[in-house]
Amino acid sequence: MRVLTWNDLLFLPYAARWTVLLSAAAFVGGGLIGLMIALMRVSQLRSLRWFAVAYIRVFQGTPLLLQLFLVFFGGDLLGVGLGAYASAILGLSLNAGAFLGEIWRGSIEAVPVGQVEAARALGLGYGARMLRVVAPQALRVATAPTVGFLVNLVKSTSLAAVIGFVELTRAGQLLNNATFRPFTIFGTVALLYFLLCWPLTLASRRIEVRLARAYKQ
Repeated sequence: MRVLTWNDLLFLPYAARWTVLLSAAAFVGGGLIGLMIALMRVSQLRSLRWFAVAYIRVFQGTPLLLQLFLVFFGGDLLGVGLGAYASAILGLSLNAGAFLGEIWRGSIEAVPVGQVEAARALGLGYGARMLRVVAPQALRVATAPTVGFLVNLVKSTSLAAVIGFVELTRAGQLLNNATFRPFTIFGTVALLYFLLCWPLTLASRRIEVRLARAYKQ
């Protein structure tokens, strides 16, 4: 054991950058997957709807920790060494895609059917209807739950420590093992998570207000 110093505590904000990078990468990957899942869920093709439902049930019905294990060790079994960082991004993205897909599917279906039918009567194709009529209204509905899920995703990155990825929580564990000052170290870790997540909540509220004003105009 050694004495905890300020330089040790500065190691935690340094590790927090990996939490931010992992969260951003997983959100982008999960967003791309989620968009495809959402469009499959509202598709007229039954096979696409069934595939999307199966995907959602698998990833929402199993623990994220187990999914990270399967991605990390599954890659090794297949002869593809993904490494801790790539495995964490892939595992979190696959999980996020299931939740974002359902959030965005609900937002799409919240758009009044009459407006979609009116767009179809005007001769707009599927892509034009989704882009010009459905997407602007669905975006207003989806903003709050999407940002709320992003906050949860930031906190979920702590599970990446189990496959060897050193992010904020894992850095706190390593530092505590060396100094045994759990209250100070994990209190600082909790504060850093709060500083990462609280601005997202504030940004969500501001975006909601702006979108509501634009919609009324």
